[in-house]
Amino acid sequence: MGPIRIATAQFENRSNDKAWNLQQVSNLAATAKSRGAQVIAFHECSVTGYSFARHLSRERLWEIAEPVPDGNSVQELISIAGKHDIILLAGLFERTADGKMYKTHVCVNGSGMIAKFRKLHPFINPHLTPGNEYVLFDLLGWKCSILICYDNNIIENVRATALLGAEIIFMPHVTMCTPSPRPGAGFVDAALWLDREANAGKLREEFDGPKGRSWLMKWLPARAYDNAVYAVFSNPIGMDDDQLKNGCSMILDPFGEIMAECRTLGNDIAIATLTPEKLTLAGGRRYRNARRPELYGTIIAAAHQPVQKVAWINKQ
Repeated sequence: MGPIRIATAQFENRSNDKAWNLQQVSNLAATAKSRGAQVIAFHECSVTGYSFARHLSRERLWEIAEPVPDGNSVQELISIAGKHDIILLAGLFERTADGKMYKTHVCVNGSGMIAKFRKLHPFINPHLTPGNEYVLFDLLGWKCSILICYDNNIIENVRATALLGAEIIFMPHVTMCTPSPRPGAGFVDAALWLDREANAGKLREEFDGPKGRSWLMKWLPARAYDNAVYAVFSNPIGMDDDQLKNGCSMILDPFGEIMAECRTLGNDIAIATLTPEKLTLAGGRRYRNARRPELYGTIIAAAHQPVQKVAWINKQ
């Protein structure tokens, strides 16, 4: 297994404008390829947009969702990957022949779909069905997996994925800059984005503060560090429906260190070269090998009644 060069992207998607979003994917894939990337990762629902789906009826969401991989959008992703000779990961809403809908992320190359993952903890729309399995796939000799947004906040998902053998976990998100019970959380004023050059200082302050990046830094490095995995985090920037997002797409190594990060106030990519040596040198590998599951296996696996409430959707 040799080094692999991966890009993570941020861009401003448009709600239910698949043609526009796919063009942004193609543009950024071309840029990544020109800078030597072999893989590029995009955010959750990067093909469709995300936050607008909270308003949709079942019938409308069904119209927007597509079969995977036979639908037009995944076929276009395959075409884009082939055109630029790059592997890419992107997300959309999936519908199936048995009438179910999922929040899905795919990995494709020019020959077809390599892997598909369905979000385990969807909440943006009540008509989505939770996925029920992890995914493990090979990219250029590396064992890879995908966990979508909230899936990564349930720490057992990341540990389980690492124990299955994942060395790189792609973590597509649409996150930050939304209300929450945690101190300092909340929306960022969308008016600031209308003149981002004039408001660059205020935007960066808001994006990097407790509404955004400083919260991300409380947990994301720990997921990589505790599990000795590379984490490829992707997040949109700009308006997603009526919500302003802060980007900060980044790649972290198994020590929890940021290797590359998008820091512009616009469409961007960050690229890092991942090497296998860090996987065995990182402390998380020792911690995993020191586990004593006979002490806590049944505790972790005990049945419970899951409760999921998202503050910015479940408003009073």
